[in-house]
Amino acid sequence: MRGSPYTVNDVMTRTVVALTGGATFKDIVRTMERWGVSAMPVLDGAGRVIGVVSEDDLLRKEESRDTDLDRGGRPLRWAELAKAGAVTAEELMSTPAVTVRAEATVARAARVMARHGVKRLPVVGADGVLTGIVSRADLLRVFLRGDEDIAEEVRREVVDERFPVPLESVQVRVRDGVVTLTGRALDTTLVPLAERLVRSVEGVVDVRCALTGPRRRSGPEAEPAADDGTPRHAAEAGNTP
Repeated sequence: MRGSPYTVNDVMTRTVVALTGGATFKDIVRTMERWGVSAMPVLDGAGRVIGVVSEDDLLRKEESRDTDLDRGGRPLRWAELAKAGAVTAEELMSTPAVTVRAEATVARAARVMARHGVKRLPVVGADGVLTGIVSRADLLRVFLRGDEDIAEEVRREVVDERFPVPLESVQVRVRDGVVTLTGRALDTTLVPLAERLVRSVEGVVDVRCALTGPRRRSGPEAEPAADDGTPRHAAEAGNTP
């Protein structure tokens, strides 16, 4: 059971295949083939990440073999032509490397990947030294959380803890990561907040919110009681001379 967001440290791979700047083109291809990876970080002598070599970087050489046009039919730029003639990791790599810190949330890592159009991120410490790597597949591990684990966190972190006015008679059910909330809320203005908070719980696939307001009383409303608990009209009658 968790009360805080998953971080990159929770899901990253700590055994990383990396390159030195002097690794040759064929060595890079062989290493990718051997380890079944499509990109690798390039390190300096101190273990700091200075770039990343991907299959796209390597394919520049094949792409330019018979033409000076790219895959879209556009002329290759100078930097692309330079990569086509590169023979070492330092010449081939994309730099600066897009990296992430281990303490970053999984959501932040996903946003960085989407923004830069990459499938994996080297994980670095404050000194830039490589500590792991996180891939799209790693980020999806949060959706492997058990339904009961998710339900317990929703009850504890959303239903019990996050509302200034408590919810009454709220049922939480989770099936295949889909959370269903049913029951009655004392304050219906909290219902949209409940849905947003549940969506923020790691591993939640979707939220179905069927919370309604409190039941209306049938018949005349009860009158407020006097300080001693006696109905006020009776208390006032007793004070009549």
